[in-house]
Amino acid sequence: MPVRNIMDSPEVDELFQTILMLDNAEECRNFFEDLCTVKELRDMAQRLHAAKMLLAGATYEQIQQRVEISTATISRVNRCIQYGAGGYETMLGRLTEKPKEN
Repeated sequence: MPVRNIMDSPEVDELFQTILMLDNAEECRNFFEDLCTVKELRDMAQRLHAAKMLLAGATYEQIQQRVEISTATISRVNRCIQYGAGGYETMLGRLTEKPKEN
């Protein structure tokens, strides 16, 4: 199924609505611990870290050494930054504006 069709599905919309109802970092941590495997969480965290480093001007080699992520994944993250929906930039921008919540 193409990505756009998946993103437009009622099930994905329900997932996003559920995530929007989380009240704090602890609820978020608990929900994602139940929802995702350890590998899925690690992969998402690595992609976010790679996006942060790309936006700061890091090279693929620097990212690969620091984040322990493949160049193929870094390239995918970079394509999302260059041609995607702007999600990385939006959220990383908000992350730098807001103090960390525990």
